[in-house]
Amino acid sequence: MDYRAESLKKHGEWRGKIETKVRVPVCSREDLSLAYTPGVAEPCMAIHEDVEKSFDLTRRWNTVPVITDGTAVLGLGNIGPEAGMPVMEGKCALFKEFGDVDAFPICIGSRDTEDIIKTIKLIAGSFGGINLEDISAPRCFEIETRLKQELDIPVFHDDQHGTAIVTAAALLNALKLADKKIDQIKVVINGPGSAGIAIAKFLLAFGVKDIKMCGPNGLLCDGDNIENPAKREIAKLTNLSKMHGTLADGLKGADVLIGVSVANCVTKEMVASMAEKSIVFVCANPVPEINPDDAKEAGAYIVGTGSSEYANQINNVLVFPGLFRGALDVRANTVNLEMMMAAARGIASCVSDSELSREYILPKAWDKRAHEAVAKAVAEAAINTGVSKLYKK
Repeated sequence: MDYRAESLKKHGEWRGKIETKVRVPVCSREDLSLAYTPGVAEPCMAIHEDVEKSFDLTRRWNTVPVITDGTAVLGLGNIGPEAGMPVMEGKCALFKEFGDVDAFPICIGSRDTEDIIKTIKLIAGSFGGINLEDISAPRCFEIETRLKQELDIPVFHDDQHGTAIVTAAALLNALKLADKKIDQIKVVINGPGSAGIAIAKFLLAFGVKDIKMCGPNGLLCDGDNIENPAKREIAKLTNLSKMHGTLADGLKGADVLIGVSVANCVTKEMVASMAEKSIVFVCANPVPEINPDDAKEAGAYIVGTGSSEYANQINNVLVFPGLFRGALDVRANTVNLEMMMAAARGIASCVSDSELSREYILPKAWDKRAHEAVAKAVAEAAINTGVSKLYKK
Protein backbone atom coordinates (compact mmCIF):
# COMPACT_ATOMS: atom_id res chain seq x y z
CA MET A 1 0.00 0.00 0.00
CA ASP A 2 1.12 3.53 -0.74
CA TYR A 3 0.43 4.81 2.78
CA ARG A 4 0.91 8.47 1.90
CA ALA A 5 -1.55 8.49 -1.00
CA GLU A 6 -4.05 6.31 0.85
CA SER A 7 -3.78 8.43 4.01
CA LEU A 8 -4.50 11.61 2.05
CA LYS A 9 -7.55 9.91 0.53
CA LYS A 10 -8.76 8.66 3.92
CA HIS A 11 -8.33 12.06 5.58
CA GLY A 12 -10.58 13.50 2.89
CA GLU A 13 -13.17 10.84 3.69
CA TRP A 14 -12.86 11.12 7.49
CA ARG A 15 -12.81 14.94 7.64
CA GLY A 16 -11.32 14.67 11.12
CA LYS A 17 -10.29 11.75 13.34
CA ILE A 18 -12.03 12.82 16.55
CA GLU A 19 -15.37 14.28 17.60
CA THR A 20 -17.15 15.24 20.83
CA LYS A 21 -19.78 13.07 22.45
CA VAL A 22 -22.61 14.10 24.78
CA ARG A 23 -22.40 12.12 28.04
CA VAL A 24 -25.72 13.19 29.57
CA PRO A 25 -29.34 13.25 28.37
CA VAL A 26 -30.59 16.59 27.00
CA CYS A 27 -33.98 15.51 25.67
CA SER A 28 -36.45 17.07 28.09
CA ARG A 29 -37.09 20.12 30.26
CA GLU A 30 -35.79 18.23 33.28
CA ASP A 31 -32.65 17.16 31.42
CA LEU A 32 -31.90 20.73 30.38
CA SER A 33 -32.59 22.08 33.85
CA LEU A 34 -30.02 19.67 35.31
CA ALA A 35 -27.32 19.81 32.63
CA TYR A 36 -27.78 23.48 31.87
CA THR A 37 -29.70 26.35 33.38
CA PRO A 38 -30.90 26.81 36.08
CA GLY A 39 -29.33 23.79 37.80
CA VAL A 40 -25.84 24.31 36.43
CA ALA A 41 -25.44 27.42 38.58
CA GLU A 42 -24.86 25.24 41.64
CA PRO A 43 -21.72 23.44 40.40
CA CYS A 44 -20.50 26.77 39.02
CA MET A 45 -20.66 28.34 42.47
CA ALA A 46 -19.12 25.27 44.09
CA ILE A 47 -16.11 25.61 41.78
CA HIS A 48 -16.03 29.37 42.39
CA GLU A 49 -15.60 28.64 46.10
CA ASP A 50 -13.05 25.82 45.56
CA VAL A 51 -11.39 25.57 42.14
CA GLU A 52 -10.22 22.02 42.89
CA LYS A 53 -13.83 20.93 42.56
CA SER A 54 -13.49 21.56 38.82
CA PHE A 55 -11.86 18.12 38.72
CA ASP A 56 -14.92 16.52 40.37
CA LEU A 57 -17.78 18.43 38.78
CA THR A 58 -16.56 18.69 35.16
CA ARG A 59 -14.66 16.56 32.66
CA ARG A 60 -11.45 18.42 33.49
CA TRP A 61 -10.11 15.38 35.37
CA ASN A 62 -9.85 13.45 32.08
CA THR A 63 -8.95 16.09 29.50
CA VAL A 64 -5.59 16.94 27.92
CA PRO A 65 -4.77 19.34 25.07
CA VAL A 66 -2.24 18.24 22.46
CA ILE A 67 -0.53 21.56 21.81
CA THR A 68 1.77 22.55 18.96
CA ASP A 69 2.98 25.67 17.21
CA GLY A 70 3.67 23.69 14.04
CA THR A 71 7.42 24.33 14.03
CA ALA A 72 8.70 20.73 14.22
CA VAL A 73 5.96 18.47 12.88
CA LEU A 74 7.15 14.88 12.40
CA GLY A 75 10.08 15.03 10.01
CA LEU A 76 8.44 17.83 8.05
CA GLY A 77 9.82 20.75 10.03
CA ASN A 78 8.23 24.18 10.36
CA ILE A 79 5.01 23.72 8.39
CA GLY A 80 2.72 25.87 10.55
CA PRO A 81 0.01 25.19 13.15
CA GLU A 82 -2.82 24.39 10.75
CA ALA A 83 -0.67 21.88 8.87
CA GLY A 84 0.12 20.21 12.18
CA MET A 85 -3.56 19.50 12.85
CA PRO A 86 -3.67 16.02 11.25
CA VAL A 87 -0.87 14.89 13.55
CA MET A 88 -2.46 16.43 16.63
CA GLU A 89 -5.83 14.85 15.79
CA GLY A 90 -4.13 11.51 15.33
CA LYS A 91 -2.47 11.84 18.70
CA CYS A 92 -5.83 12.66 20.28
CA ALA A 93 -7.30 9.51 18.76
CA LEU A 94 -4.48 7.45 20.29
CA PHE A 95 -5.01 9.10 23.68
CA LYS A 96 -8.64 7.97 23.63
CA GLU A 97 -8.12 4.51 22.18
CA PHE A 98 -5.24 3.44 24.41
CA GLY A 99 -5.72 5.53 27.56
CA ASP A 100 -9.39 6.58 27.48
CA VAL A 101 -8.16 10.16 27.83
CA ASP A 102 -10.21 12.92 26.15
CA ALA A 103 -7.64 14.90 24.17
CA PHE A 104 -8.11 17.98 22.00
CA PRO A 105 -5.80 19.45 19.32
CA ILE A 106 -4.71 23.00 20.08
CA CYS A 107 -2.57 24.65 17.38
CA ILE A 108 -1.13 28.01 18.41
CA GLY A 109 -0.41 30.60 15.70
CA SER A 110 2.74 32.02 17.25
CA ARG A 111 6.41 31.10 17.38
CA ASP A 112 7.09 33.43 20.28
CA THR A 113 8.05 31.56 23.45
CA GLU A 114 6.32 34.02 25.77
CA ASP A 115 3.13 34.01 23.68
CA ILE A 116 2.97 30.22 23.78
CA ILE A 117 3.60 30.03 27.53
CA LYS A 118 0.99 32.71 28.22
CA THR A 119 -1.59 31.06 25.96
CA ILE A 120 -1.18 27.67 27.62
CA LYS A 121 -1.34 29.17 31.10
CA LEU A 122 -4.54 31.02 30.20
CA ILE A 123 -6.32 27.84 29.05
CA ALA A 124 -4.80 25.43 31.58
CA GLY A 125 -7.81 25.66 33.90
CA SER A 126 -9.82 23.66 31.38
CA PHE A 127 -7.52 20.64 31.49
CA GLY A 128 -6.12 17.99 33.80
CA GLY A 129 -2.72 17.92 32.10
CA ILE A 130 -0.79 19.47 29.20
CA ASN A 131 0.84 17.53 26.35
CA LEU A 132 3.30 19.57 24.28
CA GLU A 133 4.01 18.36 20.77
CA ASP A 134 6.19 19.19 17.76
CA ILE A 135 7.65 22.45 19.09
CA SER A 136 11.14 23.14 17.80
CA ALA A 137 14.27 23.21 19.95
CA PRO A 138 15.57 25.02 21.85
CA ARG A 139 12.30 26.87 22.59
CA CYS A 140 10.61 23.63 23.61
CA PHE A 141 12.96 23.29 26.60
CA GLU A 142 12.10 26.69 28.05
CA ILE A 143 8.39 26.30 27.34
CA GLU A 144 8.20 22.99 29.18
CA THR A 145 10.42 24.11 32.07
CA ARG A 146 8.44 27.30 32.66
CA LEU A 147 5.07 25.58 32.45
CA LYS A 148 6.14 22.87 34.89
CA GLN A 149 7.20 25.58 37.32
CA GLU A 150 4.10 27.72 36.92
CA LEU A 151 1.27 25.15 36.62
CA ASP A 152 0.07 22.59 39.15
CA ILE A 153 -0.99 19.98 36.59
CA PRO A 154 1.20 17.52 34.66
CA VAL A 155 3.12 19.06 31.75
CA PHE A 156 4.80 16.63 29.36
CA HIS A 157 6.70 17.29 26.13
CA ASP A 158 6.26 14.00 24.31
CA ASP A 159 8.95 14.58 21.69
CA GLN A 160 11.48 14.77 24.51
CA HIS A 161 10.32 12.46 27.25
CA GLY A 162 8.04 10.08 25.39
CA THR A 163 10.91 9.30 23.06
CA ALA A 164 13.32 8.93 25.97
CA ILE A 165 11.00 6.59 27.88
CA VAL A 166 10.29 4.20 25.00
CA THR A 167 13.97 4.22 23.98
CA ALA A 168 15.00 3.31 27.52
CA ALA A 169 12.43 0.50 27.60
CA ALA A 170 13.80 -0.88 24.34
CA LEU A 171 17.35 -0.62 25.63
CA LEU A 172 16.56 -2.43 28.89
CA ASN A 173 15.24 -5.44 26.99
CA ALA A 174 17.96 -5.32 24.31
CA LEU A 175 20.63 -5.39 27.00
CA LYS A 176 19.04 -8.52 28.46
CA LEU A 177 19.46 -10.30 25.13
CA ALA A 178 22.97 -8.97 24.54
CA ASP A 179 23.94 -9.86 28.14
CA LYS A 180 25.38 -6.41 28.79
CA LYS A 181 25.14 -4.26 31.91
CA ILE A 182 23.72 -0.75 31.62
CA ASP A 183 26.53 0.86 33.62
CA GLN A 184 29.22 -0.68 31.41
CA ILE A 185 27.99 0.14 27.91
CA LYS A 186 29.21 2.83 25.55
CA VAL A 187 26.37 4.77 23.92
CA VAL A 188 26.47 7.18 20.98
CA ILE A 189 23.43 9.38 20.32
CA ASN A 190 23.30 10.99 16.89
CA GLY A 191 21.08 14.07 16.83
CA PRO A 192 21.41 16.56 19.72
CA GLY A 193 17.91 17.98 19.34
CA SER A 194 15.06 17.81 21.83
CA ALA A 195 14.70 14.03 21.61
CA GLY A 196 18.41 13.24 21.63
CA ILE A 197 19.16 15.45 24.61
CA ALA A 198 16.22 14.06 26.57
CA ILE A 199 17.31 10.48 25.80
CA ALA A 200 20.83 11.25 27.00
CA LYS A 201 19.65 12.74 30.30
CA PHE A 202 17.21 9.89 30.86
CA LEU A 203 19.79 7.18 30.19
CA LEU A 204 22.22 8.90 32.56
CA ALA A 205 19.51 8.68 35.24
CA PHE A 206 19.14 4.97 34.46
CA GLY A 207 22.84 4.41 35.11
CA VAL A 208 24.54 4.72 31.73
CA LYS A 209 27.94 6.27 32.36
CA ASP A 210 29.49 6.62 28.89
CA ILE A 211 27.42 8.64 26.41
CA LYS A 212 28.67 10.65 23.45
CA MET A 213 26.42 13.08 21.57
CA CYS A 214 27.02 13.76 17.90
CA GLY A 215 25.67 16.59 15.76
CA PRO A 216 26.25 17.83 12.21
CA ASN A 217 29.67 19.17 13.23
CA GLY A 218 30.81 16.04 15.03
CA LEU A 219 30.99 14.91 18.63
CA LEU A 220 29.88 17.44 21.25
CA CYS A 221 32.63 18.21 23.72
CA ASP A 222 32.58 20.45 26.78
CA GLY A 223 34.80 23.44 26.21
CA ASP A 224 34.09 23.72 22.50
CA ASN A 225 32.37 26.80 21.11
CA ILE A 226 28.73 25.64 21.23
CA GLU A 227 26.17 28.41 20.74
CA ASN A 228 23.02 26.42 21.59
CA PRO A 229 22.58 26.49 25.42
CA ALA A 230 20.86 23.08 25.52
CA LYS A 231 23.73 21.52 23.60
CA ARG A 232 26.27 23.26 25.86
CA GLU A 233 24.52 21.79 28.90
CA ILE A 234 24.45 18.23 27.56
CA ALA A 235 28.09 18.53 26.49
CA LYS A 236 29.00 19.01 30.16
CA LEU A 237 27.22 15.77 31.10
CA THR A 238 28.48 13.55 28.27
CA ASN A 239 31.69 12.66 26.41
CA LEU A 240 33.64 12.70 29.65
CA SER A 241 36.77 11.58 27.79
CA LYS A 242 36.47 14.78 25.71
CA MET A 243 36.87 12.94 22.45
CA HIS A 244 36.78 14.97 19.23
CA GLY A 245 35.85 13.59 15.86
CA THR A 246 33.03 12.42 13.64
CA LEU A 247 30.16 10.03 14.17
CA ALA A 248 32.32 7.31 12.64
CA ASP A 249 35.02 8.01 15.22
CA GLY A 250 32.57 7.87 18.10
CA LEU A 251 31.02 4.58 16.97
CA LYS A 252 34.28 2.61 17.03
CA GLY A 253 33.83 0.09 19.85
CA ALA A 254 30.45 1.50 20.91
CA ASP A 255 27.80 -0.89 22.22
CA VAL A 256 24.77 1.23 21.34
CA LEU A 257 23.85 3.67 18.60
CA ILE A 258 20.70 5.75 19.04
CA GLY A 259 19.80 7.79 15.99
CA VAL A 260 17.27 10.61 16.20
CA SER A 261 18.64 12.59 13.32
CA VAL A 262 18.39 12.30 9.53
CA ALA A 263 18.09 9.62 6.89
CA ASN A 264 21.04 7.60 5.59
CA CYS A 265 23.76 9.23 7.71
CA VAL A 266 25.09 5.91 9.07
CA THR A 267 27.09 3.50 6.90
CA LYS A 268 27.60 -0.24 7.11
CA GLU A 269 31.27 0.44 7.87
CA MET A 270 30.28 2.48 10.94
CA VAL A 271 28.08 -0.32 12.25
CA ALA A 272 30.78 -2.91 11.56
CA SER A 273 33.19 -0.90 13.72
CA MET A 274 30.95 -1.18 16.79
CA ALA A 275 31.41 -3.67 19.62
CA GLU A 276 30.24 -7.27 19.46
CA LYS A 277 26.46 -7.71 19.89
CA SER A 278 25.88 -4.07 19.07
CA ILE A 279 22.45 -2.46 19.52
CA VAL A 280 21.35 -0.06 16.79
CA PHE A 281 18.24 2.10 17.22
CA VAL A 282 17.83 4.25 14.10
CA CYS A 283 14.65 6.26 14.55
CA ALA A 284 14.71 8.97 11.91
CA ASN A 285 11.33 9.08 10.14
CA PRO A 286 10.19 8.23 7.56
CA VAL A 287 13.64 6.95 6.46
CA PRO A 288 16.05 5.69 9.17
CA GLU A 289 19.72 6.58 9.52
CA ILE A 290 20.59 3.21 7.96
CA ASN A 291 18.40 0.54 6.42
CA PRO A 292 17.81 -2.13 9.11
CA ASP A 293 18.83 -4.95 6.75
CA ASP A 294 22.11 -3.18 6.01
CA ALA A 295 22.72 -2.69 9.74
CA LYS A 296 22.20 -6.40 10.37
CA GLU A 297 24.45 -7.36 7.47
CA ALA A 298 27.12 -5.12 9.00
CA GLY A 299 26.91 -7.03 12.28
CA ALA A 300 24.26 -5.28 14.40
CA TYR A 301 22.83 -7.75 16.91
CA ILE A 302 19.56 -5.93 17.56
CA VAL A 303 18.03 -3.22 15.34
CA GLY A 304 15.08 -0.98 16.14
CA THR A 305 13.54 1.87 14.15
CA GLY A 306 10.80 4.46 14.45
CA SER A 307 8.83 2.83 11.64
CA SER A 308 6.04 0.24 11.71
CA GLU A 309 7.53 -1.25 8.53
CA TYR A 310 10.24 -3.03 10.52
CA ALA A 311 10.54 -5.14 13.66
CA ASN A 312 11.13 -3.40 17.00
CA GLN A 313 9.29 -0.16 16.34
CA ILE A 314 10.33 2.35 19.00
CA ASN A 315 7.13 4.34 19.19
CA ASN A 316 5.99 7.02 21.64
CA VAL A 317 2.43 5.70 21.47
CA LEU A 318 3.53 3.11 24.03
CA VAL A 319 4.10 5.97 26.48
CA PHE A 320 1.78 8.96 26.47
CA PRO A 321 -1.70 7.36 26.75
CA GLY A 322 -0.77 5.27 29.78
CA LEU A 323 1.41 7.96 31.33
CA PHE A 324 -1.39 10.51 31.31
CA ARG A 325 -3.94 7.89 32.37
CA GLY A 326 -1.88 7.14 35.47
CA ALA A 327 -1.14 10.79 36.21
CA LEU A 328 -4.78 11.85 35.83
CA ASP A 329 -6.11 8.96 37.91
CA VAL A 330 -4.16 10.08 40.98
CA ARG A 331 -4.41 13.78 40.08
CA ALA A 332 -0.66 14.24 39.95
CA ASN A 333 0.54 17.84 39.94
CA THR A 334 3.57 17.09 37.74
CA VAL A 335 5.36 14.38 35.78
CA ASN A 336 8.62 13.68 37.58
CA LEU A 337 11.65 11.54 36.79
CA GLU A 338 10.45 8.67 38.96
CA MET A 339 7.14 8.50 37.08
CA MET A 340 8.96 8.43 33.75
CA MET A 341 11.38 5.72 34.88
CA ALA A 342 8.44 3.68 36.13
CA ALA A 343 6.81 4.05 32.70
CA ALA A 344 9.93 2.73 30.96
CA ARG A 345 10.14 -0.28 33.25
CA GLY A 346 6.41 -0.88 32.82
CA ILE A 347 6.76 -1.03 29.03
CA ALA A 348 9.79 -3.31 29.19
CA SER A 349 8.04 -5.68 31.59
CA CYS A 350 5.31 -6.41 29.05
CA VAL A 351 7.70 -8.56 27.03
CA SER A 352 8.29 -11.71 29.06
CA ASP A 353 11.60 -13.55 29.05
CA SER A 354 10.01 -16.31 26.98
CA GLU A 355 8.75 -13.79 24.39
CA LEU A 356 11.92 -11.68 24.24
CA SER A 357 13.88 -12.04 21.00
CA ARG A 358 16.07 -10.01 18.70
CA GLU A 359 12.97 -9.21 16.62
CA TYR A 360 10.70 -8.52 19.60
CA ILE A 361 12.03 -6.25 22.34
CA LEU A 362 8.96 -4.04 22.78
CA PRO A 363 5.22 -4.71 22.92
CA LYS A 364 3.24 -3.64 19.89
CA ALA A 365 1.71 -0.16 19.95
CA TRP A 366 -1.82 -1.60 20.08
CA ASP A 367 -1.04 -3.98 22.99
CA LYS A 368 -3.36 -2.65 25.69
CA ARG A 369 -1.41 -4.56 28.36
CA ALA A 370 1.42 -2.11 27.84
CA HIS A 371 -0.75 0.97 28.28
CA GLU A 372 -2.31 -0.51 31.41
CA ALA A 373 1.12 -1.38 32.79
CA VAL A 374 2.36 2.16 32.19
CA ALA A 375 -0.72 3.70 33.83
CA LYS A 376 -0.36 1.50 36.91
CA ALA A 377 3.38 2.11 37.24
CA VAL A 378 3.04 5.88 36.79
CA ALA A 379 0.19 6.16 39.28
CA GLU A 380 2.15 4.21 41.90
CA ALA A 381 5.27 6.31 41.33
CA ALA A 382 3.26 9.53 41.66
CA ILE A 383 1.84 8.38 44.98
CA ASN A 384 5.21 7.14 46.24
CA THR A 385 6.92 10.44 45.40
CA GLY A 386 4.22 12.58 46.98
CA VAL A 387 2.93 14.35 43.86
CA SER A 388 -0.58 12.87 43.94
CA LYS A 389 -3.30 15.23 45.14
CA LEU A 390 -5.67 12.35 45.88
CA TYR A 391 -3.53 9.75 47.62
CA LYS A 392 -0.75 10.00 50.15
CA LYS A 393 1.67 7.19 50.85
